[in-house]
Amino acid sequence: MSASIDVIKDLSGQRPVPTLWRETLASIVECLTKGDFELATGIPGVLKLAAGIASRIEQGITSYGATLVSLPEAAWETSVCQWMRSYWEVLVDLYTEEEGSSDLVLTVRVRESGSSYSFEVISVLVP
Repeated sequence: MSASIDVIKDLSGQRPVPTLWRETLASIVECLTKGDFELATGIPGVLKLAAGIASRIEQGITSYGATLVSLPEAAWETSVCQWMRSYWEVLVDLYTEEEGSSDLVLTVRVRESGSSYSFEVISVLVP
């Protein structure tokens, strides 16, 4: 198992996604693979999505034309986060059944919320 990646506020550049957030991010992707685009199932710390954002995410995945799959461990080798002064912008590389590593990226904003973190899904798109 690889070394733990800490949560760090670094304005100077992108960093690996902290180990602490990975399970939550993988759960978000799991919801998307099941068609739960509004994240209605409920994941602790994750904000439910407004219908408009959920619809754009669904449309983006559908128009990409491949089947989204659960995140493999390899996703953390290329996924990154960047401290943006008041939140972290997290870019998670997504995988599909047809391609493995795809061009799709999940964008999530992570904010400190007391002693924990809140996760806001922004988009799934091809950057």
